[in-house]
Order: sequence, then structure tokens, then C-alpha cells
Amino acid sequence: MFTHNVVTLLLQLRLKEWVHAYLSSIADFNPTLHEVVVLGAFMQEREESWYPHLLGFILPIITIGGIVQGGWWCFAGFVYALGLCPLIDLIAPKSSPKRSNSSSIPWNGLLLSHAVFMYSAIGVLIWRASVDGFGLTVVFAGLSVGVVSGVSGIINAHEAGHRKKGSFMWRVARLNLLLVLYLHFTTEHNHGHHRHYATENDPASSPRGRGMWTQILRTIPLQYISAWRTHSKKGKKLLSNPIFHGTILQLGLLATLLWLSTAVLLAVLIQAILAIILLEYVNYLQHYGLRREVGEKHTAMHSWEYRGVWSRWTLLELPLHPAHHLKASTPMWDLRSYEDSPQLPSGYYACLWLAIFPPLWKRIMAKRLDATQSSS
Repeated sequence: MFTHNVVTLLLQLRLKEWVHAYLSSIADFNPTLHEVVVLGAFMQEREESWYPHLLGFILPIITIGGIVQGGWWCFAGFVYALGLCPLIDLIAPKSSPKRSNSSSIPWNGLLLSHAVFMYSAIGVLIWRASVDGFGLTVVFAGLSVGVVSGVSGIINAHEAGHRKKGSFMWRVARLNLLLVLYLHFTTEHNHGHHRHYATENDPASSPRGRGMWTQILRTIPLQYISAWRTHSKKGKKLLSNPIFHGTILQLGLLATLLWLSTAVLLAVLIQAILAIILLEYVNYLQHYGLRREVGEKHTAMHSWEYRGVWSRWTLLELPLHPAHHLKASTPMWDLRSYEDSPQLPSGYYACLWLAIFPPLWKRIMAKRLDATQSSS
């Protein structure tokens, strides 16, 4: 019933957007409209609060409830996120958020709540694996929790990882990454990716023509190596390297899970692997085909943006990615859209189904890349 009401509301907002766009097109006809839309003009701003971001908790609630119920319900979170959310993405309206006098307290509360939901989902997963042993229900549960860990865990850690080192939220981010076995992400993202993104020196930025699966297999080891080298250049070699410390900590976690049971170990590995795949899909999506020379100044043209409210509200404003790269310290509640930023064809949920099939993804993105390059 709640999901039905949300979809109805989004349809109403979408209808208003279509009417507004139609009237605007009559008032000011432009034969180059296709190119303009690709490049993100006609930006519609709307005053927003933090309340719509509560929609992001639907996923962990469905996941935890499904795993507690058991059986096929263990797959509920995965089906919701990858089945229903892409459809909502397609009908959700687009807008650029405008917030005045926004307090950080509710936003930090959202981040902390997401982390608690992640820990709860992993806890319930471990319980289900202990009760059922390793089987289909645990695989389903692991996949559902993997999506929760990707959103409530890693996207959360991406935001909190830019906070002051040693702060409470920064430590929450580190715990989130430990539970998905990706502790090196903070180093590589903050010190490698933000410096080199959209250049050939960034393993997380995919060039035009490379498929998602090839990119994922390539980027994971290269990012680990890059993070290790970041600390090595600072004189922290071998045993003194923080990436080595993180690796030992993660191996210790795996050993503890194995001590509990093989089923528990496999369940947690499944959720971690899917969360990492989703993270690297997002990296792939955000910079695919956009290139600048090494040393060239970065602009809003070097990251893909999407203003659809469903992806923005449920993914902690992650689709406003150009703003994040222009100033990494900007918190999510202060991110805004840029008129000259290139626009994705749809939200992050829907685009996943395009990226899963590389020929389809390349064909759709080719027109957008051509429009972007012709305007630069």
C-alpha cells in the first residue's frame, strides 16, 4: 500500500513535469532540443527537505523483513531494488534540489540510520545462514543484503568518508567498508580517483567502448594497487602500509566468520561481492566515456549527472555527481545540478539493466557522448 502511494505521487509529479515541458517547448521552440537535453539545460529547481530521503529505508526494511520471514521472501530486497526500482526510475520526475538553511543534523541522522540498517541486515543474514545452513534461501538473502550494503553501506561510506579523518562519521564509514571487505576504497577514492578521474590514470574511469564487466574485472585489482602505492609514496611501505593493515583486518573477519560456520562465511561473502560489483558499476556509470587530458582542469562536463528524484532520494544524492567532484567536501545536502553537465539516459537503477548488456549500453551512450564532445 505504501509503495503504491509512492508510485502514484511520482506519477503525478511526472505528469506535471511533462505538462511544464510541453508548454515550455511551445513557448520557445528549439530545433536543437535533443542536444540541449543531453547536456542538461532547462534545469527545473524545486525546494526540497530531507524527508523524501526516508524512502531510502524501504529497501533495508523489505530485506530484513523478508529474511526473517524466510523462504522465497529472502529474495524480496533484491527483487524490489533491481525489479521495481528501475520501473519507478522511469516514471519519476526530474528536478534540481534547492535547499535553504539546511541543518546537518537530520542528514547525519540519515547516514547513521542507514549504517544501523546495514548492520542489522548483515546480522539477520548471519542468523538465517546459521538456521538454514548454506542453500538457496541463504544465497537469496545474501543477494538482498548485498544491495543494502551497496546503498546503506558503501554509498553511505562514500559520503562519510569525505568527513574529517578520525571523526565519528568517518569511523562509521570505515566500519561499513570493513563489512564489505573494501577498506582500501577510502584511500583510493579520496586520493586517487578525485585527482585523476576522467583521465587514463584513473582505474575507476572507463573509456568509451569498454563494457561494464570488463571494467569491473580490471578496476578492482588496479584500485587496490593504486591505494597501496598512495601510501608507499608517503614512506609507508610493506608492514607499515595502512592497506596491508586493512587486508589483515579483513582476513581476520573472514576467519571469524568461518569459525562460526561455512554457511555464515559464504553468506557474508555473497553480500560483499555484490556490494562491490554495484559500487564499481556506479563508478563505471559516472564517468563512462568522458575524458580529459592528464593535468587538464576538471569541469562539470567530466561526470554524468541525473536529476530524477527516485535515484536522488534513495541513493543519498549520488546522481548529482559533477557537483561532488567540483568540490569533494560539499555534503550531500548542498549538492546541486549544473546546466552544462552531461545527462544519463535514466536513473541509476534503470541504467544498471542497460550496462549489464554492453552492446546495448554502448549504443545508447554513443549519441550522448557525441553530443557532449560536439559541444565542448
